[in-house]
Amino acid sequence: MSDQSSQPASRFTPQNQTTTSRLSTNTVGLVALSDFRKRRAEVLEQQEREAREAATALANAAARTSTSTPDRSLTTTPNNATSADNSEGERQKKRKKEKVKRAKALVSFGDDEEEDMEVGGVVGFKKASSRDGAGKKEKLKDAGENGNEAAAATEPSFGDDRGQDKNQKPAAKVPINASVGVVPRALTKAALRREAAEREALRKEFLLLQAAVKATEIAIPFVFYDGTNIPGGVVRVKKGDFVWLFLDKSRKVGAQLGVGADKSANARRDWARVSVDDLMLVRGTLIIPHHYEFYFFIINKTVGPGNKRLFDYSAGAPPTPATTDAPGAAGINSRAPALSELEGASDDPTLTKVVDRRWYQRNKHIYPANVWQEFDPEKDYSKEIRRDPGGNAFFFSR
Repeated sequence: MSDQSSQPASRFTPQNQTTTSRLSTNTVGLVALSDFRKRRAEVLEQQEREAREAATALANAAARTSTSTPDRSLTTTPNNATSADNSEGERQKKRKKEKVKRAKALVSFGDDEEEDMEVGGVVGFKKASSRDGAGKKEKLKDAGENGNEAAAATEPSFGDDRGQDKNQKPAAKVPINASVGVVPRALTKAALRREAAEREALRKEFLLLQAAVKATEIAIPFVFYDGTNIPGGVVRVKKGDFVWLFLDKSRKVGAQLGVGADKSANARRDWARVSVDDLMLVRGTLIIPHHYEFYFFIINKTVGPGNKRLFDYSAGAPPTPATTDAPGAAGINSRAPALSELEGASDDPTLTKVVDRRWYQRNKHIYPANVWQEFDPEKDYSKEIRRDPGGNAFFFSR
């Protein structure tokens, strides 16, 4: 009875505890996830350490057993001396062959001509013969010492690829993603220089076209206004000229015509004293500042009140003049067009008014000067409702 009480409670209970049982033993209550992971790692490390110690103990016990029990085949007697030498040599050769086979079975680079390279259940790669062509897929066999059947697996061969077809393209390692669009091509220095040259050529072409448009002449009929419309005539200007240049030419026209001679005996002298800053250009009901070019309104197709363009001229380059085949001619007709042939010569002259600024300051509270306003490039005049100074909308649209 005393012997039975000294034995363990049950000999069928496992001596090595599992990971879960050890964690349940070392863990009490609720713990944080980080602490649980840390304890789990410690338990796994302890199990591995115990397994290594057990394996070492078994190896030491086997070694002690082999040394304590002498091998009869190794005893040197007159009858088995020769057989002992032969068996020892065979064992050494066998060990060398096993080491070589194990090394070849782990990693094979196709340097041998063996069909199968596996020993003790370690699966190796089968080398493809040069006749069948290297790089083909072979089925791996698992032929262990116990004779168990192995599943055949398809693996690439690491043999010599000297017999591979040179024209055969290697398989793509990374699959193509069909969801990605066309990847832009990387720009090289030559491509960048070519694009820069194209941009420069386009820029020069645009500048030439712009210069041709600005050099085109147009005609602007106008009237002098001092409460009444006084005929002024037609002024020839270019699309690239400024407003102040038009006012200077209109001042000269007024001096030649003697505008205001009925009110002043020295009308010509008065016009000679008037400067460009003393004159205003009123287009419709908008006062155009002096620093604007006519090209600005033409190229932008600026719209004024009533949804009408301020300067309705073409924004394209003029047609090239016709060539002549007459002998001695320069080949290009250099004759300047007449004033009546210019674009805008038939427009309404009352649409463009040249006004003395001093008269405007004295009468800007009287109609129509009270509805004039200075041009604002940020304002949309197409949807503007014309009103008088009191805020009352005009009942007419124009």
